[in-house]
Amino acid sequence: MSRPGWDDYFLDLVDHVAARATCDRGRSGCVIVRDKRIVCTGYVGSPSGLPHCDEAGHYLKQMIDEDGTVRQHCVRTVHAEQNAICQAARYGLSLAGTTLYCTMEPCRVCAMLIASVGIARVVAKRRYHAGQDTRDILAQAGVELEIADDEVQTYENQ
Repeated sequence: MSRPGWDDYFLDLVDHVAARATCDRGRSGCVIVRDKRIVCTGYVGSPSGLPHCDEAGHYLKQMIDEDGTVRQHCVRTVHAEQNAICQAARYGLSLAGTTLYCTMEPCRVCAMLIASVGIARVVAKRRYHAGQDTRDILAQAGVELEIADDEVQTYENQ
């Protein structure tokens, strides 16, 4: 067995972090790293003190894409990237110049947060079905985006 490179190592850790997720639809995780050291992690889950999907069920809302495609999104939870950024803020940790590793390309809102806190690089395991806005935002903000596998992430009731 060969020793994994740093990106592969941290992408593998994303899966372990995602195992803590409390919404079984996305089960995504996030690891934010500076100088090959973990700064913080996050996974899909409800805000502290609020019911989780595992306990109360999903809180699904319909979203309609520009082409008319209707998708279901669970809005009970906070995204893995958002949770990781919140953990850093809670403990006073700067994310300027860090690398964010995640399950799939971040959504549009996560991309805006990533750009706002100064994350320099995003490495995603797979593509997000609605990732074009993310790609545009990160490119405009000068955030490097790498996708390990060109496959689009899918999940139940997408």
